[in-house]
Amino acid sequence: MRLHEYQAKQIFAKYGIKIPRGKLATNVEEVKRAAEELGGKVVLKSQILVGGRGKAGGIKLANSVDEAVEIAKDLFGKVIKGHRVEKIYVEEQLNIKKEMYVGLTLDRAEKGIALIVSSVGGMDIEEIAAEHPEKIARVTINPLYGLFDYQIREVLYKSGMPKELHKELTAIIKSLYKILVDHEAELTEINPLVLTDKGLYAADARLNVDDNALYRHPELKELRDYTEVDQIERIAEEKGLNYVKLDGNIGVIANGAGMSMSTMDLIYLEGGKPANFLDIGGGASSEVVKEAIKTILMDKNVKVIFMNIFGGITRCDEVARGLVKAFQEIEVPVPIVLRLAGTNEEEGRKIIEDFLEKEKKNIIVVETMEEGAKKAVELAR
Repeated sequence: MRLHEYQAKQIFAKYGIKIPRGKLATNVEEVKRAAEELGGKVVLKSQILVGGRGKAGGIKLANSVDEAVEIAKDLFGKVIKGHRVEKIYVEEQLNIKKEMYVGLTLDRAEKGIALIVSSVGGMDIEEIAAEHPEKIARVTINPLYGLFDYQIREVLYKSGMPKELHKELTAIIKSLYKILVDHEAELTEINPLVLTDKGLYAADARLNVDDNALYRHPELKELRDYTEVDQIERIAEEKGLNYVKLDGNIGVIANGAGMSMSTMDLIYLEGGKPANFLDIGGGASSEVVKEAIKTILMDKNVKVIFMNIFGGITRCDEVARGLVKAFQEIEVPVPIVLRLAGTNEEEGRKIIEDFLEKEKKNIIVVETMEEGAKKAVELAR
């Protein structure tokens, strides 16, 4: 779960990291009031959950209240990288002397946490990394032992950070690490971290939290901005389904993330495009299967559903009952390609066969997942 900049900054401030004064606005009048309170010279920042806002025109400087109002009129409702601007964070302008970068992120390859520091930062950090790698330093933190002072000193010296800033930078890095651990985050970064007359400030802030840990952090779950989440994904989340919407027309239901991705790969190989990722998980009940079908049918682009079930913990007869339940309780206007294999496979097939004898429904039973993918692509066309 990605937090907006203003949300991340509120958390950063609680951990002692200095942030500029700012106000969140949801309309032009609120922008005007915020600009007046902040002295007129402000930065208007579109609050959208996407990187590269600045280059895309989502961040603007205003040197007066009137200019802020005019910019706000243009920004509200603007679509930037597929995201509609509905909130603007109005922030005081800073007298910036230097821009830097500090970030912490999970490093799965090293089974640790990567601390990355650069003596330069800002919108072009990616280009700097490519052209001036000597200005960037990183170290891997073992989460069992935590962050050591010598690791901080190592990255500060290697990245060429001014020595007079080391003490303040050390405190900021320690705070960022504590934020990452306390919130079970996948990423926390400041880009740019800016030097001003009053010290170092977080001019921007990012905090991405692991969705799987949200049940331990109800205060963070409340911060999720559902206007930035596809509405079908939101409904699926409320139902406890692992669903991600894609841009194809073949609905996918499978048990297990690996099976779901393999099914999607086969669809691509056959020349089709999956409409979603949907993993019903192990041990899925008939009710879960029914809800999965209902969820997929909310996507009007779906022309066919491919259910690929390999029963282990998940029982094929439960999946079959769920499919029958869906046809009995809701209208299923698209064909369903069904592959059942594994635990209680014979029972599951018998349930489907008996149902099809009584009800002439559009269910195509296949033997293999390759056959199913091919048939689903054919029907989608």
